[in-house]
Amino acid sequence: MRHILFILLMAFGFGEAQAQLPSKGQDIHLGVTSCGGSTCHGATQPVRGSQVLQNEYLIWQRQDKHAKAYAVLLEPRSQRIAKNLGLPNAHEAKVCLDCHSDNVAENLRGRQFQLSDGVGCEGCHGGGQRWLGAHVSGVTPTAELQKLGMYATEDPVARAELCLSCHLGDETKFVTHRIMGAGHPRLAFELDTFTEIQPAHYQLDDDYRKRKTVASGVQTWAVGQAMAVARTMAGLADSNRRMAGAFPELTFYDCHSCHHPMSNLRWQAREGTGLGPGVIRFNDANLLMLRLLARRLAPEEGQALASQMRALHAAMSEGRGDAGAVAREVKAVADRLVQRFSRHDFGPEDMRALLGSVVADGRQGQFNDYGGAEQATMALASLAQALRRIGGATEAQYNELRSAIEQCYAATAKDEAYDPAAFARALEGVERAVPRS
Repeated sequence: MRHILFILLMAFGFGEAQAQLPSKGQDIHLGVTSCGGSTCHGATQPVRGSQVLQNEYLIWQRQDKHAKAYAVLLEPRSQRIAKNLGLPNAHEAKVCLDCHSDNVAENLRGRQFQLSDGVGCEGCHGGGQRWLGAHVSGVTPTAELQKLGMYATEDPVARAELCLSCHLGDETKFVTHRIMGAGHPRLAFELDTFTEIQPAHYQLDDDYRKRKTVASGVQTWAVGQAMAVARTMAGLADSNRRMAGAFPELTFYDCHSCHHPMSNLRWQAREGTGLGPGVIRFNDANLLMLRLLARRLAPEEGQALASQMRALHAAMSEGRGDAGAVAREVKAVADRLVQRFSRHDFGPEDMRALLGSVVADGRQGQFNDYGGAEQATMALASLAQALRRIGGATEAQYNELRSAIEQCYAATAKDEAYDPAAFARALEGVERAVPRS
């Protein structure tokens, strides 16, 4: 009976009803000015004695790239991309606006709403039609606001769902290889790293913790990796996204397996793929992270992923098997791991073990591809930071570890110049710097 109940819960959400993404809800989006008043979130500096900073609007407007997302569409590069795609312009094209603005339906745009505000408050926090008044009162609990449509950005599962809808794509918005060929940059995303580098418009103080649950950075990283795999697999299982006419949709593949000078002999065998030279390789960077997480926290799922990864590579690169069917199997594992990670209390031993796993996989050549090395580097930084925060590393130990990780960042600074041997050398320094206790 418990097994049947778990299946039913998984079918209808993560144990409870999931809120709709802000872009897909039915609440009216009132516009950023509804949040930007001087007595709300538009103060010029933090307000002393307030529960919140109250200068959140200016932090977003002046420091957050989301505020400039629409303006990017007016730049020459964006206009060139639009022209290459046969579009009149970028700033009016739905395919661009869906991620570069809060592009809700016209009947859901309030009087002060403007697309030119880019990805504004309600693009992440949900249309304010129902929750804004209760929020302004300052006394309505967060759980009640979320029942009124405020999106739970503090929850790592909800945050991953939200961020990945643009930074990876979903069934309604998806950066294809054709769009990249027209000039769009390569997409790369890791939830905890991108959370850390986004200008914070909140303070993780005691008051915040009273109002909201705070996930650890390593939990955010783990959930983000599992969700990224699940969303990628959903794309591969969707015949409308897996193929681009007679050709496979190349955005699912490792860019650098094709995009490098022919004089640069970059191919190296990689254990676990079963592939030889001369074939394009599925971009399994997130899967590599998920597999090492599963080895630590869910060994049986880790074993399943190892065999499924090999089957997926065979289907994607050599046409041996049904890629869609394998993707559905991998997605089922990833969905289960989302649940496991979102409930797991990551301790210092977990973090040290995961740091060691990243290093060990790297020394075995698992990160010969740039995408894997990129994700591994961000993983090391997330794990090191989390270890310090819970007291698992002294400040001196953290500084030594962070210095070693900086060499990994240096080795991955330029994707087209990536040298696996240099990355392996950097990992040796990380191995020496990981605190033992």
